[in-house]
Amino acid sequence: MGQVTSLFVHKVIAQADDGLDKRAFLEGIGVDPDAPVDPKVMVNDTDYYAFFADLARADPLGLELPLRTGASMRCENYGAFGLAWKSAPNLRGSCERASRYARVLTSVAAYEVREADEGVYMHLHRDGDRTQLGLRLSNEATIASIAAISQEVSTSAFRALTIYFKHDPPGSTDAHERHFGCPVQFGSDKDALLVSHEVMQAPNRVGDPGIVKFFDTHLDEELSKFEDDASLERGVRIQISRSLSQGIPTVSDISGRFGMSGRTLQRRLSARGYSFQKLVDEARRELAERLLKETSYPLAEVAFLTGFSEQSAFNRAFKRWAGQTPRSFRLTS
Repeated sequence: MGQVTSLFVHKVIAQADDGLDKRAFLEGIGVDPDAPVDPKVMVNDTDYYAFFADLARADPLGLELPLRTGASMRCENYGAFGLAWKSAPNLRGSCERASRYARVLTSVAAYEVREADEGVYMHLHRDGDRTQLGLRLSNEATIASIAAISQEVSTSAFRALTIYFKHDPPGSTDAHERHFGCPVQFGSDKDALLVSHEVMQAPNRVGDPGIVKFFDTHLDEELSKFEDDASLERGVRIQISRSLSQGIPTVSDISGRFGMSGRTLQRRLSARGYSFQKLVDEARRELAERLLKETSYPLAEVAFLTGFSEQSAFNRAFKRWAGQTPRSFRLTS
């Protein structure tokens, strides 16, 4: 079970209709309504998604709740994470810090900065069922918050070129396009913002290398507390799984998403009794079993999605993993 900072709980409840019993909603998720907001206090992700969904159903304008929540976010709300975002030299640097340090706020979401000819993609990676209302709302709030704090820190007038969501549209998309001021594509293959190269490279208002170094050091210390448990291996497997449809990722491909070198990642994994290749193998097996159980994709498609160029190679590997062929596994699962 993953965790999400209770900061997000407080920000969502603050944007909900004042006619609702907000104390009851907070107490229902186990958050003390009278305690000061502390980003280090975590809640279970499934409880958070249920809380968000229940609140949206009760709110008269519930489907706009994630947009209001995201728009209310400011760098100062995020503590050291927000100050690291704010003091980076430009938005590209801010996004790279989010990619590196998101684990201090949540164990269920990760970020990735990816260059493209048309601009720079800021990807939100979060596993889960897109038919689940709470998860959809959480993703929308996260994307909206990235837009809000980008506008706060950049000297450029921030506006994304396009916003992408994997989930289906909530009826009309007018509210979303008004909010973001750009096209919003639902039913996409990604959750992401596409931002122009110019906006990404525009200097931040208070970018300061000395402050960046200070907060990077602080966040590295915070991050090390999370990496002392199994989260590093789990995170590596998740990142490998997301890359498999494009081929087998290298250790350098994955290590960059954790803000470290390939050599550092291999050393940390080795200290825990793992190798990168072992995690690749485990990620391929886990993804293959899930696809065989939960989808009706042809075996050739499952082979492709798990990084195999030929179905015959996939069949041999799966038999080595599970002691039976993929077809037999699907029939008995």
